Amino acid sequence: MKTMNKETALVVFSGGQDSTTCLFWALKHFKKVEALTFIYGQKHVREVEVAREIATNAGVEWHKMDVSFIGELGRNSLTDTTMEMDQEKPQDGPPNTFVPGRNLFFLSIAAVFARERGINHLVTGVSQTDYSGYPDCRDAFIKSANVTLNLAMDEQFVIHTPLMWIDKAQTWELADKLGVLDLVREKTLTCYNGIVGDGCGHCPACKLRREGLEKYLREKQSRSS
Repeated sequence: MKTMNKETALVVFSGGQDSTTCLFWALKHFKKVEALTFIYGQKHVREVEVAREIATNAGVEWHKMDVSFIGELGRNSLTDTTMEMDQEKPQDGPPNTFVPGRNLFFLSIAAVFARERGINHLVTGVSQTDYSGYPDCRDAFIKSANVTLNLAMDEQFVIHTPLMWIDKAQTWELADKLGVLDLVREKTLTCYNGIVGDGCGHCPACKLRREGLEKYLREKQSRSS
């Protein structure tokens, strides 16, 4: 069995607002940080290049992995160009931007990848507070996945979720405290239509991001006045 390094963390890194905030959170809490970005058949593969640029500029060792089979397993509007994207969460389940199994696969693959490097700390940007109806962003899933991975590989992985119990406004606040609010606002790609920074302004991801930013800036202004 490999000796696990408790001073190194592997961040599941998409180059979006949440994972970028988590990347800099990890840089604050661990001596060494590596980032792993997945190609899963997403329409806007530009996010992979965005992730590479952010990680490289932060001095983080960056890796990418092609797991395009994930996007082929089920229909969703992030990988299927023929589907019109849900603008609101349906009453009877998650929106069609939900990629079934994505976080399950990501964490499982990341754990194997980390194990081969002697890393037992994994960081992911999921949030139950602003999870958009995605079941694999819930705390119960993360805890279950953590136990399963430890049992499956006889290791002691620790999955860190810095954003689990905070909303988008608080995520912006965390980025500000980490000194990267401008970087997150200008350089990350959260938009489902593939536009860097403030994005298209119309897709669900952009709406959630913008509302959170506006709320945080109002609260910050109120505190300083």
